[in-house]
Amino acid sequence: MTNQELQKTANEVRKSIITALHAAGAGHPGGSLSSTDIFTYLYFEEMNVDPKNVSDPDRDRFVLSKGHCAPGLYSVMAEKGYFPKEELTTLRKLGSRLQGHPSMQYLPGLDMSSGSLGQGISAACGMALSAKLDKKDFRVYTLLGDGELQEGQVWEAAMFAGFRKLDNLVVIVDNNGLQIDGPVDKVCSPYPIDKKFEAFNFHVINIDGHNFDEIKAAFEEAKKTKGMPTAIIAHTVKGKGVSFMENQAGWHGKAPNDDEFKQAMEELERIGAAL
Repeated sequence: MTNQELQKTANEVRKSIITALHAAGAGHPGGSLSSTDIFTYLYFEEMNVDPKNVSDPDRDRFVLSKGHCAPGLYSVMAEKGYFPKEELTTLRKLGSRLQGHPSMQYLPGLDMSSGSLGQGISAACGMALSAKLDKKDFRVYTLLGDGELQEGQVWEAAMFAGFRKLDNLVVIVDNNGLQIDGPVDKVCSPYPIDKKFEAFNFHVINIDGHNFDEIKAAFEEAKKTKGMPTAIIAHTVKGKGVSFMENQAGWHGKAPNDDEFKQAMEELERIGAAL
């Protein structure tokens, strides 16, 4: 896909995120929107996945370690064709396959249930090690929030990944600078993030998480990196694409009301038209 096609697809994913959250009346827009460009590149360019063959043993794996951003993952999966986009309006409803956090028990195509912060990266490490042991070529990707880095289990997993030289593992950090309680550097600073991962024997790449040229270059560099896992630190904007949500910690975990939904969709429609 061209950058313009990726941008258009990401914009459609953002519209789906807002639609799902509005229908649910609850959920997490800020981190879902900041991660959208990463989700889009992973599912439409980077990963070897097929919605028609979700159990392919040779498929690449993805673990959403920051599971509260499930609306972003569900929206890109729907855009990819894993399930009808109309189903997004069942988000968080009783009986829905689209729970508030990803559940592989209900939704085919999910590689791991997640939500307890810090645990997803550990699961991803296990998948990457199993690929090595089984001499499989699939790659494993996991997306973390920057606030999630305050969990000690993240660094236990990082120590394991570096020690085991899991060069088939890519850890992406959505570094939007905000968590539910405010700026991450005011709550419990994880900085310098890049130096920490380097200390655990990771190859580290810093990028603009909304620039598809930089996103592509980072994943290509990760593929060429041998003997160590890669950490991509994606510098992003919380609530990206919706003006009144951007860089606002208050939109970490709140759904738009009717007026806010209308304004957000109008803004995203304008972005799409400009593309």
